[in-house]
Amino acid sequence: MAKAKKSTTASKAAPAAKNAPAKKAAPVAKAAKPAAKAAPAAPAKKAAEVKALKPGGLEKKYVKQGSACNVTFVLPKAAAPDAGSVCILGEFNNWSADAHPLARREEGDFVITLELEAGRAYRFRYVIDGWKFENDWFADRYEPNPYGGEDSVVDV
Repeated sequence: MAKAKKSTTASKAAPAAKNAPAKKAAPVAKAAKPAAKAAPAAPAKKAAEVKALKPGGLEKKYVKQGSACNVTFVLPKAAAPDAGSVCILGEFNNWSADAHPLARREEGDFVITLELEAGRAYRFRYVIDGWKFENDWFADRYEPNPYGGEDSVVDV
């Protein structure tokens, strides 16, 4: 069988090509573009639209002549991106870890609305997947708990 003869010039030229700096193409002159017209300003968002886009936090609506308050708790997706379930526990449900599960919105946030007695403060936390505790990023304040952490507080 005949073997193909290797070219000595090809094998010597290959290493030089690998180590040679890449040549840059000469810049090509571009035709000047006509000035672009300014885009019309976007219409201002209504307060209701802005509120609907709020990523998390507490929303309070007083009912029954101020004796009660519907509080909407929102845990943003960023706080629990891979969560299967989120529940809220606090003084309003005797710290029950499964009494109030939050619903997942399409965008991934978790939400629940609870009617709470007005005129007092409530400590609370979120529990993610039954074991990870998270505070509300938009709580009215935080107070130390007996376990070395902090609880979120909502004032109603």
